Amino acid sequence: MFKIGNVTIKNNIVLAPMAGVCNSAFRKIIKEMGCGLIYAEMVSDKGLVYDSKKTKDMLYFEECERPIVQQIFGSDLDTFVEAAKMVEDIMHPDIIDINMGCPVPKVAIKSQAGAALLKNPEKIYEIVSAVVKSVNVPVTVKIRSGWDNNSINAVEVAKIVEKAGASAICVHGRTRSQGYSGTVNLDIIKAVKESVDIPVIGNGDIKDIESAKRMFSYTGCDAIMIGRGVLGNPWLIKELVTYFDNGTIIDKPSYKEKIDMCFHHMDYLMKIKPKKVAVLEMRSHIAWYLKGMNGSQEVKNAIFRATNREDIEKILNNYLKKLENSI
Repeated sequence: MFKIGNVTIKNNIVLAPMAGVCNSAFRKIIKEMGCGLIYAEMVSDKGLVYDSKKTKDMLYFEECERPIVQQIFGSDLDTFVEAAKMVEDIMHPDIIDINMGCPVPKVAIKSQAGAALLKNPEKIYEIVSAVVKSVNVPVTVKIRSGWDNNSINAVEVAKIVEKAGASAICVHGRTRSQGYSGTVNLDIIKAVKESVDIPVIGNGDIKDIESAKRMFSYTGCDAIMIGRGVLGNPWLIKELVTYFDNGTIIDKPSYKEKIDMCFHHMDYLMKIKPKKVAVLEMRSHIAWYLKGMNGSQEVKNAIFRATNREDIEKILNNYLKKLENSI
């Protein structure tokens, strides 16, 4: 258990705000696995302020997902503040997060948002302090270790963020220029933890119990955030929650559980998205769920040609029968 501002979180396992993935359907599955805190995928400040329906639709969530964090990205102080107020009014999240870590060119270069803000510490203070003053919920900030290896400034930024009134900071131990290549730098996360009094969430390369243990023990962080490690493997959350609760190592999911999860996930997606969109989105998730399973490549190829739910169900049911007959 840990706290961010006045929000109590039942355990220290946190879902990362993965763009294009962390919609309500996916978040509900992660919540069912016992995740303590859910970050929704980032929304654009300008998208909200300019009344984009697509952006506003991204604020949809269900009460069972609480406590939930809504992340915002942008680079302009005034629109950031206005967007934060809108998120609070429309969605009523438990926490609002400011994205200062996204490395993708569309955000960090074209919009000069996300990780680009790490190059301007003065602006960081202005944005964080203004957002903190404008909303009634705790504000957190997600950063990277720096823009590149020549400008690693996570400790400096963390101190600024704390001074500006943020209630917690999440650190991904890579620079913007690294993207997701190389390995995560735990020393940076440790240094941040030692430099501030607010909770620090460690992020990067957590894919099993061992990497989670290492993140906690080496950095001393208050919580860990998991992103790509749960793609196709939401059971990792349950694995970690159970292990850190009582030391038990649970069994890995069976092939039947993985295929059942495909149906479960598709049910959730169909409720919140148009059928065609849900099918297209689900195809990627199925590929992740089936990764490493016997004969799955042929099945994944067929799934990516499927255009409706019925086809997907037929392909998966046939695959399940094939697996059962091979035992």
